[in-house]
Amino acid sequence: MDKIMRAERMRGVHSDIRGALFMEAMKMQEEGRDILKLNTGNPASFGFGMPESIKAALEGHIEEGVGYCDFRGTLQAREAICEYEKGKGIQGVTPDDVFVGNGVSEVVSFALLPLLNDGDEVLVPAPSYSLWGNSVQLAGGRPVFYICDEKAGWYPDIGDIQAKITPRTKAIVIINPNNPTGMLYSREILLEIAKIAGKHGLLIFSDEIYDRLVMDGLEHISLASLAEDVPVVTLNGLSKSHCLCGYRCGWMVISGPEKITDDYRQGIIQLTSMRLCANTLAQIVIPAAIKDVETPASMVRPGGRIYEQREAAVRELERIDGISFVKNNSAFYIFPKLDIKRYHITDDKRFARDLLYAAGILLVPGSGFDWKEPDHFRIVMLPEAEILGNAVKRIGEFLRDYQQS
Repeated sequence: MDKIMRAERMRGVHSDIRGALFMEAMKMQEEGRDILKLNTGNPASFGFGMPESIKAALEGHIEEGVGYCDFRGTLQAREAICEYEKGKGIQGVTPDDVFVGNGVSEVVSFALLPLLNDGDEVLVPAPSYSLWGNSVQLAGGRPVFYICDEKAGWYPDIGDIQAKITPRTKAIVIINPNNPTGMLYSREILLEIAKIAGKHGLLIFSDEIYDRLVMDGLEHISLASLAEDVPVVTLNGLSKSHCLCGYRCGWMVISGPEKITDDYRQGIIQLTSMRLCANTLAQIVIPAAIKDVETPASMVRPGGRIYEQREAAVRELERIDGISFVKNNSAFYIFPKLDIKRYHITDDKRFARDLLYAAGILLVPGSGFDWKEPDHFRIVMLPEAEILGNAVKRIGEFLRDYQQS
């Protein structure tokens, strides 16, 4: 019997967050090595517990999750999501515009598959969470990466977006706040992206999973609230804001002129109905979580865990010669830059592996986020402040004598 091979569509698909280096780290841990895993944004791994609002929502209601629900999601969940998005200024949406999925990861596939024919292009930010580039490729499309400019606070480079639009371009992806940079986009940048999409007839995918984890007195603006005449798919969920990664609560909301999106919407209906429904038990908590604004707010204000952990990480990063960074204002990530000439770094995966074996710290290099230069890495700011500060200090100690030959 011939060897069974992977399909060609799998070429180029990568998930460095839980890739080969992660497997090495797990083996090291099994052998008794203490490994600090700064690779995954999973709050539960670092002691973030279930909010009381979620416990209360589940109490006495778990049997309601036994049967299938509407393929779009339960009415109660969709009504709550619709009101939340309308509260952010998105006009003209109803519960019928909401599709609930098993996390944003699943919803992304439902958003892309009905849109793309083989070879169609989607503009994706670089750096970005690899889910987007991978999913475009698996849907038969081609991800075209536009640059986010570190010197401009990691804002999307509008000129680069415009230069990369071709007759095959179907959509633009934004991740706001961005993963891995942890940066929030301004109203002005969002308006420019909406203007470009309108001019070229492009759909916008706006991934806003970190919209409730914004610091420093800033406010998140939903792109769809600025683009009533442009079709926008807004994606969000509860994994980060309410520390419910394992519940897989994600959704998308379609806004903009219905006459433009009607046939595309039918494709989404085909897929979601074939899937039958998302996890019904998890959907029970959506209305309660959306009402619970205190849980996310408490984490990102001064004194809150995410805020103080960021401050601890930044203090130690500032002490490391050969590292520069843009201080994040959202989410729980920062994307520092290495002086690759100083350290003679030509392979960021090797850097991450060397750090793992020398210091017991697992992180994801910039190439894991489709960043082409070997000069960045992401830090997940979820360990408590003292632990995280000590970890960043150890990274500095590792770099003190580090050279790639």
